[in-house]
Amino acid sequence: MVKKYDLLEAIKAIDPATLTYQEWLEVGMALKDAGYPFRVWDDWSRRDTGRYKAYECERKWNGFSGSGVTGGTIVKLAFDQGWIPPVDPKDDYELDWDSPIASDGAYIDAAWVEDVDIKEPAVWDPVKELTAYRSTLFDSEDYVGYVTESFVKDGKAMPKKGAFDRTAGELIEKLGSCGGDIGAVVGDYDKDVGAWIRFNPFDGQGINNSNVTEFRYALVESDTLSIERQNALIRELELPVAVLVHSGGKSLHAIVHIDAKDIGEYKDRVNHLYGVCAKNGLEVDAQNKNPSRLSRMPGVMRNGERQYIVDTHIGKASYDEWKVWYEEQTDDLPDFIDFESVFNDLPALAPELIPGILRRGHKMLINGPTKAGKSALLIQLAIAIAEGKKWLDFYCEKGKVLYINLELDNASFLHRMHDTYAKLEIAPTPGAITVWPLRGVARSIAELAPLLINRARKAGFDAVIVDPLYKVLTGDENSAEQMARFFNNFDSICYTLGTTVIYSHHHSKGPQSGRSSMDRGSGSGVFARDPDALLDMLELHVTDDMRTALDLDEYATAWRVDGTLREFRKPKPLHITFSYPLHGIDNTGALEDASDEDSWQKAEANRRRADGKETADEKKRDEKKENLRLALQLIEEDGRSAKPGIVCQYLKDITEREDDFPPSTLTSWLKNWSKEFKKNKDGEIYAIPY
Repeated sequence: MVKKYDLLEAIKAIDPATLTYQEWLEVGMALKDAGYPFRVWDDWSRRDTGRYKAYECERKWNGFSGSGVTGGTIVKLAFDQGWIPPVDPKDDYELDWDSPIASDGAYIDAAWVEDVDIKEPAVWDPVKELTAYRSTLFDSEDYVGYVTESFVKDGKAMPKKGAFDRTAGELIEKLGSCGGDIGAVVGDYDKDVGAWIRFNPFDGQGINNSNVTEFRYALVESDTLSIERQNALIRELELPVAVLVHSGGKSLHAIVHIDAKDIGEYKDRVNHLYGVCAKNGLEVDAQNKNPSRLSRMPGVMRNGERQYIVDTHIGKASYDEWKVWYEEQTDDLPDFIDFESVFNDLPALAPELIPGILRRGHKMLINGPTKAGKSALLIQLAIAIAEGKKWLDFYCEKGKVLYINLELDNASFLHRMHDTYAKLEIAPTPGAITVWPLRGVARSIAELAPLLINRARKAGFDAVIVDPLYKVLTGDENSAEQMARFFNNFDSICYTLGTTVIYSHHHSKGPQSGRSSMDRGSGSGVFARDPDALLDMLELHVTDDMRTALDLDEYATAWRVDGTLREFRKPKPLHITFSYPLHGIDNTGALEDASDEDSWQKAEANRRRADGKETADEKKRDEKKENLRLALQLIEEDGRSAKPGIVCQYLKDITEREDDFPPSTLTSWLKNWSKEFKKNKDGEIYAIPY
């Protein structure tokens, strides 16, 4: 195994305050190249109190990619500052500057791994080789497939079908009495070509994948690297190798534990195994994936070279153990924190992007009904951040904005942005707003998030606006579990890019009057609970007197903005108007006592009902409500459970319908009249008393 310097110990010896700006950057590049998470560089950089800037660290880190600066840079800087690495008594040689260095805390870098030589067995015992191979991989009753005959195709020797109807126990027994002549047991072979053996057990009827009885092993082979490099990487990756065989050619054959329950799981595990190997510099021959694949048989000659067992039972004991180990090595999750140790040295809170409302790196949701002008409000917000201006009644810190436009035609969107700038009478700052036009080419957020992160790593965006949310929404929006997974993608964007994410969503159908801002959004409650800041828009009824006081035209609308904040005190409701392209603040107080549109419409309907002036639609709606109340009353009198199916049956009788009363209609009624009818925990429907 390769001796490694612990880079975490090395940087402890380096005082960041003594480094040049370029040296400080190179430490970050080297840590990222070695696979360490951002927090390691950030925590170390904080020691330079005079120059440390949290968001500068994050922006620089996100821009490090393929720098070529490795851990050796850190080691050299540490040596320059007098660091003496601890000596392990097991080490039998001293590393110099050119020696390879690896990190304990991440997956390996092939460039840092020192080749490991292979020693050919001093005593050549073909019977012992083949017996050890079969006893290691097979139970005595397992049928073993092997090939000793070949044919030439396109100038290359190819294996024939071979034998597959003998058990491992039978073969081992015969090998024990063959007097050293393995050809007498498995058949003579061409010593210029060698022989082959299959590493999974068969049913004795054939050699196809369908004949494999247990999916125990997979073959890892690479013929693009030297034998010594293959040996080193296989061991460094702790692959769960049952048997490692020298092919007699230019590759090692590692027979690796897979232990899959069926062919489907076998494929998944082998794909993962091969992916890990490729990621870590071990280029695997992908043609070896099949469980019925042949490998090289130890104990035979091949073109003057021996096919022999290099080692057995190396690395982890099983696939599951190896997978857990590997994930631990590549885990970049934050470490546990002993609270007492930070009690008197708490980390700084993230700076505020919208003071009193939203911090940098957090999430904000703008919620409102369809056609409420949410996009106009977001465009106005993007400009406020980009130019460091006021948005509604809130001041914004200046920063770079990425606006992901998913809904509007690109030309229309750009015209809206232009109109808003013109109305505000300001000119755009170069590079302050970047637009990503994705209408018609949008992906799910799970696909979009990594693409966004990849594109935006070096841009240093302070805010990313996603407009609107439903265009990237996947899964059932009423499922808390699925929506939690959905919003994890936004967390990933915030965490990786160090940016704020702002998005818009729509209200559920039906009246919103009387509901809190947390309960108005469509879908699962996760929509309201997930963001750090939620601002909700509720339309107000504007009288002629209010329009006059506010100097509003007939097309202008008015809104009450209510907020729910995780980090700050709940703000007072804000009253705003919208006249394209701008939202403005009501500084006159004219909207203070305005009723919301739902409440006004309900009150107006009650007045018309009292005056006998109900519209036909209102009468029809009232009749439906009374029918539902009557159905629930009859169900109660009959002593039955008011489950949806029973309610539908009663409604069918009351309305004298010949066809079925569909459950979807009942569901729609309950959603629209949620203030008058509810479901209890047993799924029974009941009417809220007048």
